[in-house]
Amino acid sequence: MEWMELVETSLGYLVAIAQLCLESVSLFCVVIGFLRSAKLAVKLTKQKQAHGISPFNYIRLRFGMWLALALEFQLGADILGTTLDPSTEELAKLAVIALIRTFLNYFLGKELEKELEMEKMRGNLGEEIS
Repeated sequence: MEWMELVETSLGYLVAIAQLCLESVSLFCVVIGFLRSAKLAVKLTKQKQAHGISPFNYIRLRFGMWLALALEFQLGADILGTTLDPSTEELAKLAVIALIRTFLNYFLGKELEKELEMEKMRGNLGEEIS
């Protein structure tokens, strides 16, 4: 029985570490997305003065992509958090969180697709988004 307890404890630590890693990656995605979007904003603001192009949609697209990625990592962390001996309450919380994050990600993705399509049609979308 001691061996099984050791395995359970080790698995608990492994899940906690993996959950922390996923949450950290999610945080880094938001921070990196913010920094890259800020850099893009400065670059496009200078271009706007020269060419009359509005930088707003470029910035939204860039940051929105990073936010969608961060949401995926957060959902993975939440799922890992309930893998070991979940209670009914924890499973209900996970279901609500997963539903909210899935809806957020879905609608964010739809908005990004529409915005990207509009920018391509305008011919304003350059290499800034890559």
